[in-house]
Amino acid sequence: MGVHWWAVLTSLVTFFLLCSGGIVTSKGVGMSVPDWPSTYGYNMFLFPFDRWVGGIFYEHSHRLIASLVGLMTLVLAIWLMVVESRRWMKILGGVAFVGVCLQGLLGGLRVTLYKDELGIFHAMTAQTFFCLIVLIAVATSRNFVLGKWDVFAPDAVFRRWVIGGTLLVFLQLGLGATMRHEHAGLAIPDFPKAYGAWLPDTSSTAIAAVNVLRVEAGEVETNALFIWIQMAHRFVAVGILFAVGIVTARAWARLEDRSLRLWSAAWLAMVVGQVVLGAWTIWSKKAADVATAHMALGALTLLLGVILSFRLIRSGDLARFRAPEPSRQLAEIA
Repeated sequence: MGVHWWAVLTSLVTFFLLCSGGIVTSKGVGMSVPDWPSTYGYNMFLFPFDRWVGGIFYEHSHRLIASLVGLMTLVLAIWLMVVESRRWMKILGGVAFVGVCLQGLLGGLRVTLYKDELGIFHAMTAQTFFCLIVLIAVATSRNFVLGKWDVFAPDAVFRRWVIGGTLLVFLQLGLGATMRHEHAGLAIPDFPKAYGAWLPDTSSTAIAAVNVLRVEAGEVETNALFIWIQMAHRFVAVGILFAVGIVTARAWARLEDRSLRLWSAAWLAMVVGQVVLGAWTIWSKKAADVATAHMALGALTLLLGVILSFRLIRSGDLARFRAPEPSRQLAEIA
């Protein structure tokens, strides 16, 4: 089962990488190192330690952790190719390696091309890659190979709500990444209202008046687009809370499987925590530690939804994902 524990370790380091990237963005130090793949002209791995100061420390550390994740993913992909007989697992290993290479390229192009839009794709690719690595860890576990993930078949309505909620979380993370990487500050500085109203006035006159106050306070100017992106972020949060609430209520009312009940309750707790951290991010004026915690919990919320969706799909009518001959699989990956 060595490949399983390597996948688990890779997952943990990847989550640490996500948090590192969140700190870089939250502190606004993403361009502290203006060149790539070198670091101020040095080979990335030979950059003098005494020059790791200020924002350089966070940005350069992020690059080194990313390199470690890339190396670990390469080892994982090769390991899967050697020990796995399940073709789809070999494919997942290859996809993971391609994904980590793409992630590194997007991060580098974000620096060399100085395009904020690439930062958004970089962030979303990171979330997707994290979920993929954890799924590989799950699929190489002993319980998975023994078929213990396939012992229940919940109703189709429950499965649709779980998958729908997961997709909403992914959309929400995309909106959050857009807000963070456009460097627009807090386009809406209050919560739960927006400029004192439930629906903000985004007419040109109102925006002009708001920007006068923002400039006087030393903040960046905003516009109607940024405001409505943040409003969309709030609307989707309400949708996620509703969807996951339905999932939890249905699990406890209609399903007998105890693990499903606990998973759904944990998912709802994460969503509620995300709402609290989102409000705290606004009230704290985007304090870096709070904003990073908000991003990190968002990644875990997506991950739980992805794992739960994966388990439900396997236990449903997509029987082609079943792993044949569990005992043989265990012998091959031991």
